[in-house]
Amino acid sequence: MTGYDPPGEPLILGVPRAAFRPSPIFLALVALFVASGVMTWNRYGNVGFDVFLFVVSGWLVSLCLHEYAHAVVAYRSGDRDIAHRGYLTLNPLKYTSPLLSIVLPVVVVLLGGIGLPGGAVWVDRHAIPGRLRHTLVSLAGPATNVLFTLVLVAAVAWGPELGGPLEFWAGVGLLAFLQLTASVLNLLPVPGLDGGNMLQPWLSLAYRRMYDLFAPYGFILLFALLWSPQINRAFFGAVFAAGDALGLPRELYQIGYALIRFWE
Repeated sequence: MTGYDPPGEPLILGVPRAAFRPSPIFLALVALFVASGVMTWNRYGNVGFDVFLFVVSGWLVSLCLHEYAHAVVAYRSGDRDIAHRGYLTLNPLKYTSPLLSIVLPVVVVLLGGIGLPGGAVWVDRHAIPGRLRHTLVSLAGPATNVLFTLVLVAAVAWGPELGGPLEFWAGVGLLAFLQLTASVLNLLPVPGLDGGNMLQPWLSLAYRRMYDLFAPYGFILLFALLWSPQINRAFFGAVFAAGDALGLPRELYQIGYALIRFWE
């Protein structure tokens, strides 16, 4: 359903059309991703810095699309106010916590080489009927990471036939690895994270209350779990096994990780 508000701005289901336009910040990130990819392909200047820009900007673009997927499914499921909160513009500054959504995941990429789940878009769960819809809203984000993983792994597989420098494909390989780790982390049944939120609607009332009590501390719980040597080994063992099964060469994303730390 479309219409017009008083100033003549087109409306879609009562929401201004501008609420659906990609923000200049997101478009700038996409432009940086493309430009740095071209720079890496041509080994322009400091190729390590080129790969750094390529991987970080690509990772930020994927974080925006991850949160956008949550928002658009929530909007389609009944939460119309999510458009007014700016989540459908792909603007990372609109997230509930830009620090947790953008800054922290980038720092973790540089320090640890894993794709940490980002912060969040705030969804009005009361506006969304049915447990299945709630689960689909939470699933939408990790589904984008899985899709990106498969696309990037396919790109790496076909890369040698396209030619190009090793540094470029190492950057693509690292992006694929980041998406793979993000897929696994986001699907873990940790309270407050997407995997836990997928299960929350199906819990009994008593377990749901306990879940809601721990949900605000999901990030802390995730770090605590990964800090355990046994869980850390099991996690990376599963990620490496999944990467090997998909045909993602370990040495490729290891080279990519070394390149983005160009200051060393």
